[in-house]
Amino acid sequence: MGRLVIVSNRVAVPKRQEAPAAGGLAVALKDVFEDRSGLWFGWSGQVVPEVAEGVKTARRGNVDYAVFDLSEDAYRGFYVGHANGVLWPLFHFRLGLLSYDRWQAEAYREVNRDFARRLMPLLRPDDTIWVHDYQLTPLGAALRELGSTHRIGYFHHIPFPPYAVFSALPGADALLTDLLAYDLVGVQSHRDLQGLIDCMNHGTGMQMAWEGEVRLRGRTTRLQAHPIGIATQDFAETAARAVREPATRRLVSSLGGRSLAIGAERLDYTKGLPERLLAFRALLKDYPEHLNRVTYLQVAARSRNDIESYRDLRRDLDRLAGTINGDYAEPDWTPVRYVARTVAREHLAGFYRVSKLGLVTPLRDGMNLVAKEYVAAQDPEDPGVLVLSRFAGAAEGMPEALLVNPLDAEGVAQAMHEGLRMPRDERRDRHGAMYRRLAAANVGQWARNFLQVLEEGEPPSQPSPEAAERRARTSSSSAPGGSSVSHRAGSRKAVAS
Repeated sequence: MGRLVIVSNRVAVPKRQEAPAAGGLAVALKDVFEDRSGLWFGWSGQVVPEVAEGVKTARRGNVDYAVFDLSEDAYRGFYVGHANGVLWPLFHFRLGLLSYDRWQAEAYREVNRDFARRLMPLLRPDDTIWVHDYQLTPLGAALRELGSTHRIGYFHHIPFPPYAVFSALPGADALLTDLLAYDLVGVQSHRDLQGLIDCMNHGTGMQMAWEGEVRLRGRTTRLQAHPIGIATQDFAETAARAVREPATRRLVSSLGGRSLAIGAERLDYTKGLPERLLAFRALLKDYPEHLNRVTYLQVAARSRNDIESYRDLRRDLDRLAGTINGDYAEPDWTPVRYVARTVAREHLAGFYRVSKLGLVTPLRDGMNLVAKEYVAAQDPEDPGVLVLSRFAGAAEGMPEALLVNPLDAEGVAQAMHEGLRMPRDERRDRHGAMYRRLAAANVGQWARNFLQVLEEGEPPSQPSPEAAERRARTSSSSAPGGSSVSHRAGSRKAVAS
């Protein structure tokens, strides 16, 4: 078996004897790299005035790491400008925030060509290449232009909109053609797969050759949904330990016997944070029995401060949190606790476990692993309730959560009220069904399934998405693990449209 070559936008080279970082691709690929050697390639995260040729390398265990720096101009054009100023809002259906600049679009493609030029000399003939996310969509095509004949897969971690939205991007059809340089393109959910197929049908002028496949210039590209999971058991064990740690005990003590509702994510306009604050205000207004009885903790670590829309969002959240506290606080109770910095993952696990409500209400999300971590963290004997946006990819596999439209403040408030009043038996039933499904479809299984399709061409056998959903709704038995479904029924519908 050849090496596995992972390519991601940013690569953090672990220190010697250091365990993989908690969360992210490092955890997803830990088991895979135990069975085979590998190379991890990407940007170092460093921005320098002058970029050197070649790459910097390090070896940790049986994995080689190869990274290179970006120039200031490349960083501004590729990363801040096109990737985060154009593609991120586009894929999240936020066309009003898209700010297109042709120079930045070319910088994006040039950096992808630079990735390809630096990677090619490091490759071996039998390597399998797995490219990750929207920053590197054109990389497969750039590698093919340099003569690569490797098996190359691409996983898109964020939503994929239908063509009516995607076509707003100048050069949209060229980006779709770039995807056809890959042997396998994976997305997070079956809704995203429908969006991708719709884009292919309308943007390339080619209908699917058969369910979820496109042929171009003799190459067959498979389009499939591969919902990513988490390290379920590990996170559950982390939460069980963390609940006894000082940070969690201090939080519980500070609540004074009140219930805790929690939300935790990176500060981003896709996460629906202002809408969530408005919903919490509606809870206090419409259901006054919760006044002075529930505290909402929102962790929103600041990010992308060099982009204006993120600075605007921070100001909006500061204002809303202050207004709610000014209107409803008591001398001994602050309704909203707003933390705008990173909180250690281990601490968050404990906070999730002692909370009565988990609030995960993005306006659009490819998957949202916080929803899965919240469920994994719960005490199975007395679990909290997950309030989840139906626009998160996680909603497809978590029908037992209280699914909401995050734009409906009163509707979300009603779900919060229902969750706070839900009987223990119902909470245990809902949690048990979701936990068993998460344990079966863990993150290691996700990686193995994707690579099995990429390298062997056959998806693991499992029921259709429709059958799996029916089973999840009507039975407490475990659902199938590691979805790598080709979405047959959905593909036919998309082609027919």
